[in-house]
Amino acid sequence: MNLLNDIERLVTCESPSTDLAAVARSAEVTAEVGSALLGSPPERIVLDGRTHLRWRLGTGPRKVLLLGHHDTVWPIGTLERIPFGVRDGVLRGPGCFDMKTGVVMIFHAVASLGSPDGVTVLITGDEEIGSPSSRGLIEAEAVEHAAVLVCEASADGGALKTERKGTSMYEVTLHGRAAHAGLEPERGVNATVEAAHQVLAVTRLADPATGTTVVPTVVSAGTTTNTVPAKARFMVDVRVRTTAEQLRVDEDFQALRPVLDGAKVEVTGGPNRPPLELSASAALFDLASALLPGLAQAAVGGASDGNFTAGVGVPTLDGLGAVGGGAHAESEHVLVSEIAPRTELLAALVRELT
Repeated sequence: MNLLNDIERLVTCESPSTDLAAVARSAEVTAEVGSALLGSPPERIVLDGRTHLRWRLGTGPRKVLLLGHHDTVWPIGTLERIPFGVRDGVLRGPGCFDMKTGVVMIFHAVASLGSPDGVTVLITGDEEIGSPSSRGLIEAEAVEHAAVLVCEASADGGALKTERKGTSMYEVTLHGRAAHAGLEPERGVNATVEAAHQVLAVTRLADPATGTTVVPTVVSAGTTTNTVPAKARFMVDVRVRTTAEQLRVDEDFQALRPVLDGAKVEVTGGPNRPPLELSASAALFDLASALLPGLAQAAVGGASDGNFTAGVGVPTLDGLGAVGGGAHAESEHVLVSEIAPRTELLAALVRELT
């Protein structure tokens, strides 16, 4: 099956997002595979040293954007431990599920349509680190199209992703005053204690009823064991289902105030990806369900570049890629039996939308 051969080519070219040379090599392999199927070379768009690929097919108005990424979370050398392979109908290899199989599916789906007009394929190289260089490119491209199909891996059981939580990332820095912890601790302002107060304060911003999570993660403070800490910091991961919740949490972060006399609170960061709300995907999911009855849909906590396209107001359907599991884990795998039918579904969606 040519699909499997092409997936192998992409998976065996390792592409951790933080390794610019590796991402560049992966872009060349991805460009070769895509060009052979789409009949033309892509534009190579290098932003902050990261290589993104764009094919604009036909000359008519832009109708459908197919979106994916060729970078992965796996460091160079992972292939030695988790080699590419297919056994008992299961395909394995770093990045196979998230999301190199989906990239190959895009190429084969579009190629099966002959010469579609108004279709754009955009494959980026920094999604796994939050799309710092490609976000503007993605948003600018999306607004020229009537619909976006994101070929990230499916949710459990092959469900399409009709909702994704938006993400916000914060760093909270607490400034105190150093003093000797044994001789005169009362002369200090303990940044660790202030951090404890603020960690509890931000945790209370979560709202389980609306699906909003606010999770303090990395914490650091102090310099030596016998010194009142003059500085502390902690990171916070926020996930929300609605734009209103994202704004509410951001306002509350900006309103944090110190508890200890003499302490200062500094907040940096903020919303990174807007939520993909059900309203942005409902019509496209209905169309997909008509083409392949029995499809399930899911709301997930993880974000993708589909959050950006939905955030600029373009109808977006996500999770159209591989069926399997284990994203970002050593159990990452793809069910081979699902690759062809899901590629056919993708092709049918593009046909209907053009």
